[in-house]
Amino acid sequence: MKTYTHKVILAGAGCGDPELITVKALKYIQKADVILTDRLVSPELITENARPDAIIHYVGKQCSKGKKTPQTAINDLLIEYAQQYKLVVRLKGGDASLFSNILDELEILKENNIAYEIIPGISAALGAAAYAAIPLTARRHSRGVRFLTLFDLPSVTKEQWADWSKTDDTLVFYMSGQKLDNLAQEFLANGIDTQKGMAIIQQATTPEQRTMVYSFQDLKHTQLPDFEYVPTLIIVGKVVELHSQFAWFKERKETQSYFDSHPTVPYVMAESLRLFA
Repeated sequence: MKTYTHKVILAGAGCGDPELITVKALKYIQKADVILTDRLVSPELITENARPDAIIHYVGKQCSKGKKTPQTAINDLLIEYAQQYKLVVRLKGGDASLFSNILDELEILKENNIAYEIIPGISAALGAAAYAAIPLTARRHSRGVRFLTLFDLPSVTKEQWADWSKTDDTLVFYMSGQKLDNLAQEFLANGIDTQKGMAIIQQATTPEQRTMVYSFQDLKHTQLPDFEYVPTLIIVGKVVELHSQFAWFKERKETQSYFDSHPTVPYVMAESLRLFA
């Protein structure tokens, strides 16, 4: 098997605010021949930093609207571009290793003897917590934090719901915005302390950030509103009560989709996959 000297960088772009990119990831973006970018990456990050001659290939997913680039297609693109160009950056929203398909991509790169590097990024949990002024751990509130998802809701067991409801850890749910009612009802049914809170944070760290906070006592009698924009992050625990005391980020009364309305670059679309046939 031929060994390629070219390299793929698997980098986290941070969670919205383009200034939250790491210095190391930014340097690779500025040097890249090709950038494969997820949907939840600020387009500004690319328009202001990528080389004018760089190939920008959009491989985003928006599963709630039936729009997605299959992971197999992304894997094929990584190999094809890496065989043709010296530096390929695979840019992921948030952190490169947290709730991403990085394992699939690592396996295909390893299988094809292509060098790679992993660069961390600020994940949505950390960005949302900071911009909503909700410390994920704090004395007298929580000494631990868990990163979770309800993406596959039927697989969550009764025992798991009971454990989540009783723990003093802060719980952070990714990719769960469409399951808010399920989440609230399951926690109440399993005896969660009703003084604990739930924070719902949309489009964290962007100008369109919106934060809504409820106690579980409120949720006994409150119908949660529909949430139109993604990403949505949910924080559950005693730390949620700190938001009202320490909130610093000024949010707009009316919001729109940051990632859909923001100026974009002329992306190559993933549907035109066979670039080197």
